Amino acid sequence: MRTVIIIAIGLAVLAAFVLLPRLAGRPEWSAVGAKLFIALWLVAAVVNLWIGVSRAGYTVLEELPIFLLIFALPAALAAYVWWKSG
Repeated sequence: MRTVIIIAIGLAVLAAFVLLPRLAGRPEWSAVGAKLFIALWLVAAVVNLWIGVSRAGYTVLEELPIFLLIFALPAALAAYVWWKSG
């Protein structure tokens, strides 16, 4: 359940990064927002991985598929937005 919540948070943050430039009258910045989101989401996913390993007691191999899922789903959607907007 925690993984689903983190992915949902990522999608909400992506929506903010893409829609806020449009609301501000600068739709061309949506691609920049998507690129910035991918970098920041990678950092957030790595922090989540680190927490899972250091505090929850999972090994890196146990936590790696979750990391990939948490990072890949929102990042893939951001890459699509970047591609369509850019």
